Amino acid sequence: MPAHILVVEDEAAIADTIAYALKTEGFEASHVELGEAALAGVQGGAFNLVILDVGLPDISGFEVCRRLRTFSDIPVIMLTARSEEVDRIVGLEIGADDYVVKPFSPRELVARVRVILRRLDRPPTEGSVPAFQVDEAKHRILFKGKALDLTRYEFRLLMTMLAHPDQVFTRTQLLERVWAEAEESGDRTVDTHIKTLRAKLRAVEAEADPIQTHRGLGYSIGRS
Repeated sequence: MPAHILVVEDEAAIADTIAYALKTEGFEASHVELGEAALAGVQGGAFNLVILDVGLPDISGFEVCRRLRTFSDIPVIMLTARSEEVDRIVGLEIGADDYVVKPFSPRELVARVRVILRRLDRPPTEGSVPAFQVDEAKHRILFKGKALDLTRYEFRLLMTMLAHPDQVFTRTQLLERVWAEAEESGDRTVDTHIKTLRAKLRAVEAEADPIQTHRGLGYSIGRS
């Protein structure tokens, strides 16, 4: 049975584009324009994920997400026309699973939907020891029980991805979170640090490849 996605968006053209992209990829999609309607719909239990616009006519998407989290753990991807980092942080802190800034690629949005739903479908492994162990007090990350020798930016990059396992981060998102104060940085900066991180992980375990590349999108790290 295909996953049913609720699109909460007051601009009909955007909602239609999202719904079309979802249906093309085999999902079911329903659309509401108001936050209160979204809350009622999720309470009905018919949906697997919510794509939620921040700027709604009745109540803000932030308020919708906050109220959703009082009764449901349904995944939420927030949409916004604003790109300020504080908005993204607020959205994630109140319980959103991902955050996409307008204008966006419908293909990328659907890919993010698929990643989140795939993560939820993955059965837990009983009795397993986490591959990564974080000791923030000592500014240290262990992989397979061995401490990694990380630079400041490698540590921050790995911490960012570990905080949101299976979330696909674009290079821009990683630059903003990890290299916000750096004077010179770009896409190659992210790629270079990902390469060195992979080398250090494989030095611990030759077959290890927890960092995934999503062509045309960015990077994610799987749950251990």
